Amino acid sequence: LLWLLCWTRSCWTPRNSAVVLPSSLALKLETHAALLLPLFYSTVLKNLFIMGKKKSSEPAVVDAAEIDSNKNEESEEDEDVEEMELLQVDVGDTVKVKQVLDEAVAAAILEHIEEDYRLDNIKLGIMTTACIFAVIAQFGPVPFPESRPMLGVCCCAYFLLSGLLQLIVTFIDQDCILITKSKENTKNKQLATKGIRVSSTLPRFSEWYTITLEFQGLEKGQVSPKVEQKWSIGQFFDVEGMFDELGLMSETDKIYAKFESAKYTKDESKKQK
Repeated sequence: LLWLLCWTRSCWTPRNSAVVLPSSLALKLETHAALLLPLFYSTVLKNLFIMGKKKSSEPAVVDAAEIDSNKNEESEEDEDVEEMELLQVDVGDTVKVKQVLDEAVAAAILEHIEEDYRLDNIKLGIMTTACIFAVIAQFGPVPFPESRPMLGVCCCAYFLLSGLLQLIVTFIDQDCILITKSKENTKNKQLATKGIRVSSTLPRFSEWYTITLEFQGLEKGQVSPKVEQKWSIGQFFDVEGMFDELGLMSETDKIYAKFESAKYTKDESKKQK
């Protein structure tokens, strides 16, 4: 500041003026100005930096709050969409309609009892073994003329395993969609020792979907009591193909409760007597 004052005074003083500063005083003023000028610049820069930091930090806090609120609103909207989202199916596609119905029925049953994976594991083992033979036949290290016996063995094994798997699906699985384990802590004595076999049918060009619950693993010649229920698919699908999954699961829970309480179908209960 002193240096600026001295420079301003020297600029505005006429050259022929009698007012002249002593050389010692001018030297002192220049020395003090040289010492104070860096301190002045550092103080100004520091204040400018602090002011800029405050201005830049305040909008950041506001933006963060706005982002959090937007995220919360978007998550709430997504949850509402997920809760209101329904599965839409082409009701003219019988295979797809039956698949959707079977999955909902199986999910409802598994809320009460555990699934038995033994038969599924057997089928997976057969398929895996057949695939291993196919891989050996395709990528075997033996060249072609000498690999004919190996190719014959692999092809025969693949054919036999595939045929065995098809027999299991045709004669054992049939229309079964779920096999469960036995259930503990139940009043039904048979259910405490035997699992449940859940099967379903939906004939082609038909609107009637039928599920049947019966015991799995009974001895030969022994007829299993069962609970059977038939619905029209129009009860769970609207004209646009929107699927009422919760409605079907609720109805399936009622059927399972009847089976567990031994309230079997009357005709089958008479045969059992």
